[in-house]
Amino acid sequence: MASIETARGRIGSVETGSGDETPIIFLHGVGSDKSVWRPQLEHFGKGRRTLAFDYPGYGESDVGLNATRDGFAAAMLAAMDALGIGKAHVCGLSLGGVIAIAMHSAAPDRCASLVLADSFAVHPQGQAIYDRSIAASHDIRALAEARVGALLVSEDPAIRSEVVETMAAIDPEAYRVGARAVWLADQRERAAAIRVPTLVICGEEDAITPPSLSEELVSLIRDSKLSIIPGASHLANLDRPDEFNAAIDGFLATLESA
Repeated sequence: MASIETARGRIGSVETGSGDETPIIFLHGVGSDKSVWRPQLEHFGKGRRTLAFDYPGYGESDVGLNATRDGFAAAMLAAMDALGIGKAHVCGLSLGGVIAIAMHSAAPDRCASLVLADSFAVHPQGQAIYDRSIAASHDIRALAEARVGALLVSEDPAIRSEVVETMAAIDPEAYRVGARAVWLADQRERAAAIRVPTLVICGEEDAITPPSLSEELVSLIRDSKLSIIPGASHLANLDRPDEFNAAIDGFLATLESA
């Protein structure tokens, strides 16, 4: 794990791989940090430059006072600048998908494609989820322990422990900022304006951002594709990493063989 200095302060960053293929960037959810992408960093780093970033206030990034979803997007673009990345495939899960849409809105030419995993344009229960999140944010560890069963199908104790410990380490104020950025988002107009190749992924058993919200994204985004991952919940990349990675591999192969 490491961090980089950017025009928007210090941003936590981890990188694997190299090569001439377009890099891929992974963006985490509201209760995670860049470490959640370890299976993807290992897999995609075998063939291309692969990165994961922390949002302001998360992980190894500087605190992001008064941050917004657009501020998070600007920070991710600044991290790309600092690393000399002009264009990348951008994969975001949950809040990460919200930020990926915001990045495309701000700088569509920087996005070679989008992968929106277990995410949405607008959540019909967003205000209620936000209110519950804020009410519980005084004790992040207790919240993490209560939520892990909804985040994962996997009963692997090591995976579940890592998810809980990562979430428990988030500063409560950063979590509140992230919760506002994700659950109060309404980016239906931005999603409808996306004109880059887009893959939408959702865990079949995701009750937090259910497949119906991914289906809505596909209906909004022209020529987008949907991949449902059986036996996966909200953190589909951890529940079924091989299937998650294969879906992205197939998507990128189609793009890069054209």
